[in-house]
Amino acid sequence: MPVLLLKNGGLYKTVKFKNATYIGDPINAVKIFNEKEADELVLLDYNATTDGRGIDYKKISEIAGEAFMPMAYGGGIKNLDDAKRVFDCGYEKVVLNSILYINLKLIEEIAGIYGAQAVVGCVDFKKNLFGKKKTYSASGTKATGHEPSEWAVTLEKAGIGEIMINSIDRDGTWDGYDEDMIIAISEKINVPLIVCGGAGSVEHMKAAVIAGASAVAAGSMFVYQKKGKGVLISFPAEVIYHD
Repeated sequence: MPVLLLKNGGLYKTVKFKNATYIGDPINAVKIFNEKEADELVLLDYNATTDGRGIDYKKISEIAGEAFMPMAYGGGIKNLDDAKRVFDCGYEKVVLNSILYINLKLIEEIAGIYGAQAVVGCVDFKKNLFGKKKTYSASGTKATGHEPSEWAVTLEKAGIGEIMINSIDRDGTWDGYDEDMIIAISEKINVPLIVCGGAGSVEHMKAAVIAGASAVAAGSMFVYQKKGKGVLISFPAEVIYHD
């Protein structure tokens, strides 16, 4: 599942949620993923909340209009009206993060109209100064004090349809997913678990699924030739493993 980061109409890629690098036009990227038959695509306006920007409905509508696969959008969604407009732009799912630390009832409001499957709760986490993994909001800039697996349970109880976890420490590193966290969360929840942060190979993806992930998402692996190399949109061909 490719994850594309949107900012001011362009696509960017970060490393540990910092040092954003411009990688191109989102419309072109979506067209390429159409050809490569990606199963689903996640578009995140990753600084919409921290910058205090509204949702660029015109841009996200243009992007959705080019997609042949299901699309999920996150970034700057503050209320039911925002979510409704995103769905009207052609998205099948909304991804919620920072707002859930303020208003958990938004999950129920959206799910009551569009169904729980249309609401994804994103859990960004990293180690704090004491080496403990905690969740963060506002693009990883604001500590919440919550332990990731417990917050995931809270989201499930609130009616979330899917949970997406993202390791800030592994973002853009190509070092593999946080398998310990995947195990810890998958053992506590019953809704689908999407994992992101650290993918560098198909083997990393296989390991994540074995650890308990329902689906795997990636950014750098899909937009760069390889670590440290230039931009080249790619997507792995179907791989069948025989154990």
